[in-house]
Amino acid sequence: MKEDIRILVVDDDESIRRYIVKLLTQGGYNVQAFSGGKEALRELRSNQNYSLIILDILMPDMDGLETLSEIRKISKDIPVLMLSALGQTNIIVKAMKAGATDYLVKPFEEEKLEVAITKSLEKRRLLNEISSLRRQLRIDELKGEFIYNSPKMQKVKELVDQVAETDVSVLIEGESGTGKELVARALHYKSRLRDKPFVKVNCAALPHDLLESELFGYERGAFTGAYRSKPGKFELANNGTIFLDEIGEMDLAIQSKLLQVLQEGTFSRLGGKQDVQVNVRVIAATNKDLKKAIEQGTFREDIYYRLNVVNIKIPPLTERREDITYLFEYFLDTYNEKYGKAVQVSKEEIYPLLLEYPWPGNVRELKNQVKRLVILGNVDELVGYLKGSGKGLVVERSFVDSRDRGLDSMGSFPEGDDEIVPLKVAAKEATIRAERNMILKALKGTNWNKKKAASLLKVSYKALLYKIKECGIEK
Repeated sequence: MKEDIRILVVDDDESIRRYIVKLLTQGGYNVQAFSGGKEALRELRSNQNYSLIILDILMPDMDGLETLSEIRKISKDIPVLMLSALGQTNIIVKAMKAGATDYLVKPFEEEKLEVAITKSLEKRRLLNEISSLRRQLRIDELKGEFIYNSPKMQKVKELVDQVAETDVSVLIEGESGTGKELVARALHYKSRLRDKPFVKVNCAALPHDLLESELFGYERGAFTGAYRSKPGKFELANNGTIFLDEIGEMDLAIQSKLLQVLQEGTFSRLGGKQDVQVNVRVIAATNKDLKKAIEQGTFREDIYYRLNVVNIKIPPLTERREDITYLFEYFLDTYNEKYGKAVQVSKEEIYPLLLEYPWPGNVRELKNQVKRLVILGNVDELVGYLKGSGKGLVVERSFVDSRDRGLDSMGSFPEGDDEIVPLKVAAKEATIRAERNMILKALKGTNWNKKKAASLLKVSYKALLYKIKECGIEK
């Protein structure tokens, strides 16, 4: 119904303004008109329930381009139809780049105005549909829908579809940032448990004592500060799915209790005298080599085989390069919509850099860089990151062999080295080498007790684990 379509007309020429208002009112539209941009903006800030804005370009005090810029800060979706005089082609181009939906050259006929309005409203309808689809896509992503374009991820998806409806335990392996949680969510939301709880526990984020109480809960008085009983994550996940992320970081003492849950479906709270019975599907994930951990005595073999009924390996982003630009576009659209931006990039310039960059942080790193790009709107910074940091991070990944680059024991370049590298790269190499030496010293001094080493280095346990991986340290 046309009366439901509210149109805001902004033109300083009273005769044209009255003419447009008369045409639109006779056509059945709901119309409001103003002679200047400032008045129109005040109205729009207090009432955004407009379907379309008709805006003149040449106005005193605040012109159409400036008004358009402010309108886009208030609403990025509302269609704006610009009115221009003959010979203003360059201004029209600027207006379209700034977010105008369409334009009309004055003087215009009644039919042309109606056609322009219809086109603008149709464009808005399509944009709303796209926006709705993108919102649904984000919801689907949280529920484990895959965003991919590569054969390798297609195989992962097919395996997920195969085992989702079963109740078997699944072990997901892959580098940090590859999307292990996404796969875990897919397994849950594609199963018969989709309407039941999905509970995530990061086993690397908490020290031993806290992780045990987090997983299994505690009774009142179990320890100092336990003023009331509290259920653990296994109880909260009852009849649903529990996702144990970074399972390789779990302490051996807690692994024993976990084995009881896997075998019998029972456990006792801290300080508890009775067993708690649960029916939970267990999905675990790790970026560690668990077979190596078994050999080193830090991970129980019986738990490994109980968890590893089905194994899903997620390839790193560099092994599925078909996904890189596909994910980049998806994240760019998503964050542009989320933050009300319209950041665009030159595919010819950016895509080759995206494909050359090593992506040590995988999809998570790509996602964070796109978010930063949209928020700051600085394409040059992204280019610098992909060119400069890319080279530095390649060095990080092969840092154990960094002596080949001629660094001395203090992380410096010896005199006579004729290779010139960017200062950013040189500083990064020196920093990593210094950190690596100090971490090794702390680990050896504590007999490779990572919690004690973290305390000595004045960093969190999780931060130390990240640094150990970043510096390529192995016992």
